Amino acid sequence: MGMKKALTGNYAVSYAVKLARPDVIAAYPITPQTSIVEKLSEMIENGELDSVMIRVESEHSALAACFGAAVAGARVFTATSSQGLLYMHEVVHWASRARIPMVMAIVSRTINTPWNIWPDHSDFMDQRDAGWVMSYAMDNQEALDLVLQAFKISEDPSVYLPVMVGLEGFILGHTTMPVDIPDESMVREWLGPRRQGYIIDGGTPLAVGGLTMPEDTENIFYGIQEAMNEAKKVIKEVTNEYNKLFGRKYSGLIECFHCSDAKYITISMGAWSGDLMEAVEKLHSEGYPIGLIRIRYYRPFPIEDIWEVIRSSKGVLVYDRSISFGSYGPIFTDLAGGLLTYTRNPPYVSNIVAGIAGVNVTAEDFYKLTKEFIDEVEKNGQPPGFKWVMIRR
Repeated sequence: MGMKKALTGNYAVSYAVKLARPDVIAAYPITPQTSIVEKLSEMIENGELDSVMIRVESEHSALAACFGAAVAGARVFTATSSQGLLYMHEVVHWASRARIPMVMAIVSRTINTPWNIWPDHSDFMDQRDAGWVMSYAMDNQEALDLVLQAFKISEDPSVYLPVMVGLEGFILGHTTMPVDIPDESMVREWLGPRRQGYIIDGGTPLAVGGLTMPEDTENIFYGIQEAMNEAKKVIKEVTNEYNKLFGRKYSGLIECFHCSDAKYITISMGAWSGDLMEAVEKLHSEGYPIGLIRIRYYRPFPIEDIWEVIRSSKGVLVYDRSISFGSYGPIFTDLAGGLLTYTRNPPYVSNIVAGIAGVNVTAEDFYKLTKEFIDEVEKNGQPPGFKWVMIRR
């Protein structure tokens, strides 16, 4: 049987990693991620976890060490935040292009400069074109569960791609919640031994990362795209297996709240979805036909699942906690582009960017903004397409 513990989001990730039993963990400290690898180091020191901890000199080296160990056949893990993730960015691409399974936790923090330790989604979203499967937790329980599922998804032969799991720094990372920890023997049996497409062990000549001709390189990139498409099916299969084994009720790539009879849909990702859920509940109780789609997996982007929910809706409001400067919020951009592959007459889709640099957005703020959106559509037929809302107390 498993156990229940009061854990921070960071410790929830650490316990998930312990259950997955990686062979190698590479670590470099950065706020607000540091307590993940500190806890794992403590587990190794106490004999609770039989893993090799590599203490490197930079985040670039942390992911490079994981990449090298994984190429040699090891199950690996690392974690980082903000500038550390940016420093890793070169190796982020190496891992996906080489089709190497691995798992990395991203404890989101605003990208500098100016110096800022509070969370938004900018560091996570900055990786959206890198070829990693990307999931994002709403609470500490989901952070643990997503990390365990990440190992299974990453090592599936239909996928063989690295996976990153996001959670907001401090909001989840340093906040304590009750977390149900699955039984280790059940997790071990479910995950099984590590699988990957190839191993460099010195027995067979094999080159990784060498020069290829344009046509060959394109074939490799196309393979990543096909693996992303396969990942949608694998994610749902893994989620269903996990639900049955460990008593969870996750839906797959997205979660829906009050969507069945909704004429208006809000879309969000991450911890602030809980605040938006409160606002939607209040509006729903007041007679507004409003629902919420929470994105659990941002890559591959779940456009098919979202379309099935919003196809008969009157309006869609996307809340983004990051901005693509000179454009819009990333979730909005993906949604708007994806909808054009399904219909020439999509529902009205608006984008609100808020919560940048850790600015707090409350349930009351979400209530006001969402109500204004619905009222605007009802009154004028179409709301503004994009708005950056700066909340000041």
